[in-house]
Amino acid sequence: MFRLLVLMGFTFFFYHLHASGNLTKYINMKYSYLSFTAIFLLAVLTAVQAYVFIKSPEKNGHDHDCGCGHDHDHEHGHEQNKPFYKRYFIYLVFLFPLISGIFFPIATLDSSIVKTKGFSFKAMETGDHYSQTQYLRPDSSLYYAQDSYDKLMKKLYDKYSGQKEISLKDEDFLKGMETIYNYPGEFLGRTIDFNGFAYKGNAINKRQLFVLRFGIIHCIADSGVYGMLAEFPKDMDIKDDEWVHMKGTLSSEYYQPFKSTLPVVKVTDWHTIKKPDDPYVYRGY
Repeated sequence: MFRLLVLMGFTFFFYHLHASGNLTKYINMKYSYLSFTAIFLLAVLTAVQAYVFIKSPEKNGHDHDCGCGHDHDHEHGHEQNKPFYKRYFIYLVFLFPLISGIFFPIATLDSSIVKTKGFSFKAMETGDHYSQTQYLRPDSSLYYAQDSYDKLMKKLYDKYSGQKEISLKDEDFLKGMETIYNYPGEFLGRTIDFNGFAYKGNAINKRQLFVLRFGIIHCIADSGVYGMLAEFPKDMDIKDDEWVHMKGTLSSEYYQPFKSTLPVVKVTDWHTIKKPDDPYVYRGY
């Protein structure tokens, strides 16, 4: 009975993620076929387990003598004599993620995660990229051979370098950011606009803050926070996690807190916006 309930629960959970649209908060949707496959397999296993449960001798009150010479009553009694935790602990292990996934609210990543992990620019410099959270600059070179990555970046450079005004929508946010960070001098003076949430971090004056998006490469576990430093023409009072649409001119400056030269958007126009239904951006290939 417990097996049947657990299988039914997981089948419903995966289906609910798809139906509610919340699957995007866990994985890149290009992998959605995997969860569709999981729904199908879990549904089949649930049907099989339901058939076994309905046909079981305990359910129908049949005698346990199947003619095989085994004492099933003794075996069943021995199973029942096991301590409770030994019999049902494995079900509790499965029930915990199931209950938390269905009944707990889904939290989206925000500036509090950036504060907790510590906002730095080390991922752009040296060290083991695989063990570091990526900040500001997307780096998909981890997933390509060097030659393939160079060809990809050249293709993206050709695409964006031909645009006098670069408008980064959700679908090309990560690609556009990575291209600009890889060729910073080639885009100076260009107009750019994009959406993101505000994070003041180590801003050295009241006219500066970071405008960021959480990006997902494969799943939420490999997410990073990407975006640019924005400098406004005058002091502004934008709170952390407030969503803004900003437009400005690309420039660069040496940013002392990170000891690095960063691309900077000299903002010419901006306004607050409603938080998107899906606050994340995803890496396409």
